[in-house]
Amino acid sequence: MTAPVTKSRLAATFAELRARGERALVAYLTAGDPSLAATQRLVLEAVARGADVIELGVPFSDPIADGPVIQRAAMRALERGTSVARVLETVATLRAETAVPLVLFTYYNPVLAFGLKAFARTAADAGVDGVIVVDLPPEEAGPFAAEAEAAGLDLVHLVAPTSTPPRVRVIAHRSRGFVYVVSRTGITGERWELPPDLEAQIRALRRVTTKPVCVGFGIGHPDQVAAVGRLADGVIVGSAIVRLIEERAGSPSLVKDVGEFIAALKAPLRVRV
Repeated sequence: MTAPVTKSRLAATFAELRARGERALVAYLTAGDPSLAATQRLVLEAVARGADVIELGVPFSDPIADGPVIQRAAMRALERGTSVARVLETVATLRAETAVPLVLFTYYNPVLAFGLKAFARTAADAGVDGVIVVDLPPEEAGPFAAEAEAAGLDLVHLVAPTSTPPRVRVIAHRSRGFVYVVSRTGITGERWELPPDLEAQIRALRRVTTKPVCVGFGIGHPDQVAAVGRLADGVIVGSAIVRLIEERAGSPSLVKDVGEFIAALKAPLRVRV
């Protein structure tokens, strides 16, 4: 007899938000910046102030998809001895204190060095719910996707503005947990304006999938969050949060300041849009 399929923590979270007419705030933090202990406090504060999903960046020495803000954070974290193993230990500690979905944002090199099966199983055992491997296209993701699925991890894939309709269908079919829409070409980082073709990009994706759609890259202000929330199921904010952490590092108000910013970002997503 086949065992019943259990709904992933990510799927359950998006379903609950959709039922309430809310949109998800996905908050990105670089693990280990300014320290792993601080990361734990920041994650718990972000959750308390409204973050629905936490995306933890695994610091890597060649973060080609990241802009200067997150690049600097990754370098600081590496200089303080942050490693894949220590990030997973931090996740295990967090999982004992919160049920919020935890997603790792990483590159393929650290995953490959750790070992595909070992990474997937260790991450799942620690309490990770999903993994975004930013430089692993779905066409080449088969070996890791198999290990992730076996371990119960959602492997999230990214759709870019340059993705062709056939590739969009492939990505939407293979992505688990949600589909990550990259709002613009280039690297991560705050922008003042949203791309004019974002609505058309999301509409095209909706035609080929019913999975939750989350938009990231270039979103850093509550008014932008509100605008994207009218189109997507979730909004991903990274550089703006990481920049605030950089500015407040060493300040006794670090956690409070980040929490207040998270609350301001979540506010426009609480209403039915």
